[in-house]
Amino acid sequence: MAELKEERLAREIYEKVGGMGNVSKIIHCMTRVRMDIREDGLVQLEDLKAIDGVMGVVEDDTLQVIVGPGTVNKVAGKMVEMAGVKLGEPIHVTEAASTSSSKNSGREEAERMAAATKAEQKKKNNTPIKRVLKSISNIFVPMIPAFVGAGIIGGIAAIISNLLLAGDISGDNWVNIVTVLNIIKNGLFVYLQIFVGINAAREFGGTDSLGGIVGGIVYLSGMNPEMPLPNIFTGGDLAAGQGGIIGVIFAVWLIVLLEKRLHKLIPEAIDIIITPTIALLVVGMLTIFLIMPIAGLISSSLVGAINWVLNVGGAFSGFVLGATFLPMVMFGLHQILTPIHIEMISSTGMTLLLPILAMAGAGQVGAAIALWIKCKKNKKLTNMIKGSLPVGILGIGEPLIYGVTLPLGRPFVTACIGGGIGGAVIGAIGGIGSIAIGPSGVALVPLIADGKWMGYILGLLAAYIGGFLATYFFGVPKEAMEATEL
Repeated sequence: MAELKEERLAREIYEKVGGMGNVSKIIHCMTRVRMDIREDGLVQLEDLKAIDGVMGVVEDDTLQVIVGPGTVNKVAGKMVEMAGVKLGEPIHVTEAASTSSSKNSGREEAERMAAATKAEQKKKNNTPIKRVLKSISNIFVPMIPAFVGAGIIGGIAAIISNLLLAGDISGDNWVNIVTVLNIIKNGLFVYLQIFVGINAAREFGGTDSLGGIVGGIVYLSGMNPEMPLPNIFTGGDLAAGQGGIIGVIFAVWLIVLLEKRLHKLIPEAIDIIITPTIALLVVGMLTIFLIMPIAGLISSSLVGAINWVLNVGGAFSGFVLGATFLPMVMFGLHQILTPIHIEMISSTGMTLLLPILAMAGAGQVGAAIALWIKCKKNKKLTNMIKGSLPVGILGIGEPLIYGVTLPLGRPFVTACIGGGIGGAVIGAIGGIGSIAIGPSGVALVPLIADGKWMGYILGLLAAYIGGFLATYFFGVPKEAMEATEL
């Protein structure tokens, strides 16, 4: 039987990276097979690039071989199959692999020196903050296609839904269309913490399913609503979702640390029973009774601060709220704003808060456009921006936040500044409210009360421009402008 293309690529890639024994782990993203290499000096870069079907090679924390969408999952799957492991699992050095490596280890000393120098340089640049941001990127980048697809579907649903709420269209058929589109969108966004938990466990080197369970814990799905668990810090009730995405990532990091420790301590005969049970029990309790309540404590403390900011009013309030909303979303603290929205709508017929908060996402859009222009050589980054921008304009910001600005660090801050500028414009104009709680971005236009949609659009434009200028001049890291392939 003729050798399949993915089999040939898998075999030849192994040959050119120093053999299977020189690879410790394999994962893949949309276009690249990503390998953790044990000894850089054994990799034959030029020969690797010359393989028929390889579109390019990128040297980073992992060695990334670009084979293209559709092919990458087959090649990576074949490589881990040959190694007898699954994606993300460690590849143990077999005797045969070790022999193969030892044959190659007689390369010139200059290659080894170069590899050592490169490794040392990586170590110097590997600061704690960069490691955290890199991990966040690795967690969310594989989810970008899902974000984009579900986000665009959700954006279409949001526009139709807002038109229905505004009375511009009507009919059961429109309602059913919105329902179907939201069901599809919610397949990702309602269960986002679970997806994040799985990817985080994979990134930290733990068991995927345990990470998924940790992500699922924050939904408090087993809690009786009539007998809610107490928040030990505030004396109130725990609310599902407190802690947000960042809380889930932190909790998964804890469970992976505990799991690795337990694997060393528990005898192999009972490891499969004891380790996951103890790890889930300990970290599950910490998540429910410590991580989530801390987020709840911060939430309740923010209520007074937000009310004070709202009472001050004007451009100052708009800037503060627009600039701080995205960090609140990351920590799951934005839920405290829902009662404020509802109270405003019931007492005045509209919420003045929602249009201001919508500027935060617009600042991300402006920042992404600036990155697109300044980082044209970074094909990986610009490709993600192209996919995420339409979704961001429609008011769904996760792809831009987690795939673009947050992993780079500074662009996230400058994007928040752009959101503050847009919020300041909305606050300065005054009286711009939404008649209902709905998705933000351009999709919110139909819900703007009293025909003041032009003021809202001015705010959006100000946030776009503010995020663009702040990022263009102050928010683009040098490494983001370096040339990379898809």
